[in-house]
Amino acid sequence: MAGGNERSMKALKEVWKRAENSLCADCGKPDPDWASSTLGVFICLSCSGIHRNIPSISKVKSLKMDYWDDAQVQFLAKHGNAVTKAMYEAHIPIYYYQPTYNDCQVLREQWIRAKYERKEFTEPGKQLPYSDGVKEGILWKRGRDNGQFLPRKFLLSEREGCLKYFTKQDAKEPKINVKIDVINATFQPEKIGNPNGLQITYLKDNKTRNIFVYHESGKEVVDWFNAIRSVQFHYLKVAFPIASDNEIKNRLTRNFLKEGYMEKTGPKQREAFKKRWFTLDHRRLMYFKDPLDAFAKGEVFVGSGENGYSVQKGLPSGTQGNFSWHYGITIVTPDREYLFTCETEADQLDWIRAFTSVINQAMTPQEYASKCLDAFSFPS
Repeated sequence: MAGGNERSMKALKEVWKRAENSLCADCGKPDPDWASSTLGVFICLSCSGIHRNIPSISKVKSLKMDYWDDAQVQFLAKHGNAVTKAMYEAHIPIYYYQPTYNDCQVLREQWIRAKYERKEFTEPGKQLPYSDGVKEGILWKRGRDNGQFLPRKFLLSEREGCLKYFTKQDAKEPKINVKIDVINATFQPEKIGNPNGLQITYLKDNKTRNIFVYHESGKEVVDWFNAIRSVQFHYLKVAFPIASDNEIKNRLTRNFLKEGYMEKTGPKQREAFKKRWFTLDHRRLMYFKDPLDAFAKGEVFVGSGENGYSVQKGLPSGTQGNFSWHYGITIVTPDREYLFTCETEADQLDWIRAFTSVINQAMTPQEYASKCLDAFSFPS
């Protein structure tokens, strides 16, 4: 018996160390040490918890702590991540967001359920709830003034190229009508205080506006997210006919590079530093009095190094404004310097890394044109 167990463990390790099984089959995290004995995939601890919630589809075991019999090991050897992914991920739409281990729970759970439970990607041309160019339904939206979440009707239309929402079910005219090409959507469960919280951001008169929504169903809110990406993808295919699918895919919704509190001073650099919530959305650095504010109080364009932008650790000598945090950052632009302070050195270094990653990228012609609108204001 002991010999059989030893033989099984040796065979298991052989399968486990195949290159195809070195990353989690669902989120890409390195060195997965769990596996599904019914699906044949190698997965990380976090994804194994999601699999455990769908026991009719997947039965998970630890590769280090649990016993695997010969039949189970042979099943893993016959399948593995490459074979199983080829089956369950055969026909993923180009616009569908495939989450990584850095993404929130609802995105990862719905990705796993979409693959194995609903089998959304096994057949070509399958009609999906986010793929037909129109989506209508109720989302709970945070009120701009009172902060309460109330049900609102939303309508997404590929034909009209826009997203609308209505304050009442029977309202004839929408409260907003936003062109699809100026929309970004990103999951913000912690900020919104709901595991299915979604932040919809759009530009109006070159200013950023935020809408915070959620739905009680994780599937429904992820369907909305992918429906927005689907409509954006088809809109951009028409707008940029010679662009490749991957080029267009990279222009769809994006996560913010960095968010968090910093202190800032005004343009004269003699005012007291004030604590504000900052969001770095690629080249737009925005600040808000509160993380859930609908409108940014100010914005600044962060260009590239070759265009005269840089980030420096610390504040200029002789800075006069009073500040309570002592880890300074200076953003240098062709027009002026912007001064910030962080609470900790770790925050300071994280922000510097984020700014550096943007500044090191060459600007596109579109970004260079938008820079000229430096109506991006940064008042006190």
